Amino acid sequence: MRVKIRAEISRIQADLGVTTLYVTHDQVEAMTLGHRVAVIRDGLLQQVDTPQRLYDRPDNLFVAGFIGSPAMNLWHVQLINDESGSWLQVGDQKLGVPKAAFVERPRLSGYSGREVIVGIRPEDITSAGDDTLDGHHLTTTVGLLEALGSEILIHIDPGVPLAATGDPDMGELSGDGDALSDLAIAEFGPRDPVSVGDQVTLAVDLDRLHFFDAEDGEAIWDRTHRDPDLVST
Repeated sequence: MRVKIRAEISRIQADLGVTTLYVTHDQVEAMTLGHRVAVIRDGLLQQVDTPQRLYDRPDNLFVAGFIGSPAMNLWHVQLINDESGSWLQVGDQKLGVPKAAFVERPRLSGYSGREVIVGIRPEDITSAGDDTLDGHHLTTTVGLLEALGSEILIHIDPGVPLAATGDPDMGELSGDGDALSDLAIAEFGPRDPVSVGDQVTLAVDLDRLHFFDAEDGEAIWDRTHRDPDLVST
């Protein structure tokens, strides 16, 4: 029913051909109906951009946690640079950081040896399969499984604390003591053989990592990443 309503609203707006301001608390409505979306928290504008750029390049933890379902995984990790390269210390495991990440985010080099928050969307954490590339993997145990037909969401313990986004509706990221509050989400194919309690090896798409300052929650990159039409907004 909601899909039909969204389609009807889109049709009416297109027929009228007028600029329309649509206010909603539903991110799906915002993403599917809006040409430009303004994310507001407690009356303060957090970011305004196209729906896809909000998803691909959130400006802060709040936007990162709010846009996307399931929500982006946000982990407190250490960024390390040494003679072997650059990597993230994820508990007792390591994830490599590609050189392109530093090219896109010149300020990231200044966080070497410091805690940062890394964001990884569930669809960018998948079954490793035959992938044997060093630095791309995490090994963990499946704590919960949700088979949705088109995909399987598995809840896993990354071995590091999850970051709070400031969104009161995101209790699973707030460290509220719930048994699932320290679990992250990965996305498997619908026919990947996996069960609760299995130890699994996960492949992480390192080209899709997001980085945030652990103190103020702001994204680590230059503001020139924004849509040129919106820089002055």
